Formats: sequence, structure tokens, C-alpha cells
Amino acid sequence: MDQMQQMIAKDLGLEALAPEQQRQIITAFGEVALKAATLAIAEKLPEGKRDQFAALAEGGDPAALQKFLDLEVPDHDAIAKDAVAREVVAFKAAA
Repeated sequence: MDQMQQMIAKDLGLEALAPEQQRQIITAFGEVALKAATLAIAEKLPEGKRDQFAALAEGGDPAALQKFLDLEVPDHDAIAKDAVAREVVAFKAAA
């Protein structure tokens, strides 16, 4: 495991698990956290902009997505961080 994965494992309280189990849980958690962040940002968009957001998110052009978010949801970074932090808390509470 690389240093980042070790930090995440420690933050999630997974140090006692085997490295492969840690990787699997971190991967699954990453997917959940990404979905939570995406939904939190999408909820801040006017309904008419959500389809455009979805298309940009799936389109594979990070620069275009960043430009769109900077314009439509200026505090998107903070919203995403808050959503991920809530998922970390929920994960720890469920463990």
C-alpha cells in the first residue's frame, strides 16, 4: 500500500486489517464518498443545470467540469469536502 492508502486506512480505523482487505474497503469507501460529493454538489445546482452537470461529469473533460462548477457552484470544493467528511463519520459510526 502506498502512503496515501495508509493514511486513509488509519483515518478510517482499518489498521488492524490485512492490506488487501484495507484496499478493498478503501476502494468501496472511495466510491461511496465520490457519490456523496457528487450528489451534494448536484443538489446545489438549479434543476435545469443538472443534466449539463451529469453530461460534463461523464464526459471525461475535467477542465470543462471545473469551469462549469466554478461558475455554477462557487463553493463546490467545500461542499464536496463536507460530504466526504460526513461519510467518514458515518463509516466510523457503523464500524
